[in-house]
Formats: sequence, C-alpha cells, structure tokens
Amino acid sequence: MNNMEEILWNYIDGTCTPDEHKAISDQIAKDEAYRLKYKELLNLNKAFMAMEIDEPPMAFTYNVMEAIRTENAQQPLKAAINNKIIMGIAAFFVLTIVSVLVYALAHVSFAGGSHSTPVASNLKVPDLKSFLSKPVIQVFFFFDVVLGLYLFDTYLRRKKVQKEIQ
Repeated sequence: MNNMEEILWNYIDGTCTPDEHKAISDQIAKDEAYRLKYKELLNLNKAFMAMEIDEPPMAFTYNVMEAIRTENAQQPLKAAINNKIIMGIAAFFVLTIVSVLVYALAHVSFAGGSHSTPVASNLKVPDLKSFLSKPVIQVFFFFDVVLGLYLFDTYLRRKKVQKEIQ
C-alpha cells in the first residue's frame, strides 16, 4: 500500500488529527488523483460495511473445548505389544537353551572313573588378558554409566508426564 492510500484510509476511518483531516480534504478538493483514489476507497469501504460477517455456529466453541478436553484427558497410549513376537523371542531362547543343554548332556561321560576325557585335554581357554586391557574396561564402564543415566532419565520423564496427566 502506498502513502496516498494510507493517508486516505486514515481519513476515511477518522483516525487522523483535525489538522491532517483539513489538509487531506483540501488535497482531495485540489488533486484529481487524490479524488479518484478517495472515491475508489470510499466505495470499497461501503462494500466492506455492507458485507455480512460470517460467524461460527453456536456450538463451535463448545465443540472445540470438548475436543481439547478429551485430547488432554486421554492417557498416553502404551506401545502395542504383539504377543506373537514375544512368544517367538521366548521360543528362540528356550530352543537355544534346550539345544545347548542337550548338546552338553550328550557329550558328558556318566562313567564314574577318575580318568579325564581326551576332549577335555585338548580344550584350550583363550587368554582374555589381551582383550581386557584397562582402556577397554574403562570404555565399557563409561558406556554402561551413560546408558544407565539415559534409562534413569527416561524413567523420570515418564513419571513426570504421568503426574501431569493426572
């Protein structure tokens, strides 16, 4: 919007000072461009005044407030747990444990002798000192501490959200 339109709108709306009102009315009387723009804006203002303002239905506010109230009242949805997935994971671990036990029991000698089996004599335990150096253990404990703090923070945030909902 240019300066002339702003001045004329202030004149039409009656928001200008009496001195400005006199100066604008003189400008309209003298200048043809101002007069044409004034008539155009005056017709536009009359059209605006003739328009009927749309109002929302009577129950609009009530419906909006009810929607907000029900949205806030809903408990946070817990993650849907599929029982088939849980049963599948449990079956995997049970099957793994049973197969390890069957394998171990199949290779155990139940004879009561004091002699050792040849399998036990060939068994060599790897040297763990080369894997478990001081920096590796420090990194492991640091990761565990960070993970523990993250889980504790998540637990506290859930409790806070549950208190706010209630």
